[in-house]
Amino acid sequence: VTLEMMILHGQAVMRTARRAMVVVDMPFGSYEGSKEVAYANAARLLKETGCQAVKVESGPTVPETIAYLVRRGIPVMGHVGLRPQAVLVDGAFRAKGKEASERKRVVAEAEATADAGAFCVVVEGVAEALARDVTAAIAVPTIGIGASAGCDGQILVTDDMLGLFDWTPKFVRRYADLKTEIGAAVRAYADDVRARRFPAAAETYFAKLKG
Repeated sequence: VTLEMMILHGQAVMRTARRAMVVVDMPFGSYEGSKEVAYANAARLLKETGCQAVKVESGPTVPETIAYLVRRGIPVMGHVGLRPQAVLVDGAFRAKGKEASERKRVVAEAEATADAGAFCVVVEGVAEALARDVTAAIAVPTIGIGASAGCDGQILVTDDMLGLFDWTPKFVRRYADLKTEIGAAVRAYADDVRARRFPAAAETYFAKLKG
């Protein structure tokens, strides 16, 4: 995902956002290289989309960058636990917090993220006890995704909760089965076109003859 892609997505969301706070993810490679590059990219996201904040995945070197951004007027949301952008380093998408050393590291990352000035921290894919430890350890709100009810708030990917995929992660509750409904609708449309039932008179324009 490129910065340009995130800008386009952010612009699309902001066209209809009325009350919601909109936070745009900074993609991999847009903030890790240096604090100055991170600021330039974050400022561009805010200016070109009109969003209210950016989100970065926290790690050993990121808190320093968060502090740099915040001091210069960029609101930042952090992200700890399972970090999708770091999956190549971690080796797989797996829940965090099963080992004591890992739990200690995630809590430390969350504390460093909050101390650096992040106004909120996303906690993804962690055991319940770890989610509660992180929430208790920091003063800013935690937003869980696959992190139990031990967080201050919750988030789900829209496509997951609406049932648009065959496979659903353990932490997702499907609130609809739109994949099945969409498939049925497309098949019905295709059948009507092949049978020349669509378009019918109701969907057709007719000329009004004069005199």
